[in-house]
Amino acid sequence: MKRYAVVIEFGKRNHSAYVPDLPGCVSAGKTLAEVRRNIREAIAFHIDGMREDGEIVPEPTCIGETVDIPIPSARSRSRARRRTRQPA
Repeated sequence: MKRYAVVIEFGKRNHSAYVPDLPGCVSAGKTLAEVRRNIREAIAFHIDGMREDGEIVPEPTCIGETVDIPIPSARSRSRARRRTRQPA
């Protein structure tokens, strides 16, 4: 079994997914559960097609992570700018 990283993007009307290690392997769905199910099927279909065409299936090389970044609100940024302004 191989483990491929999947990127899921949220849109206004649906979700989409792609696999960085398998160019062209993409899918979409209306819900997160649907896009997860669809991308699993897409990966299997993509790999089967590569094998049928005699192509080498690439090894997984990507990993995914999420990073938490503190982002101040617009209001606190505005207050900070006012405090740092020098009189003209």
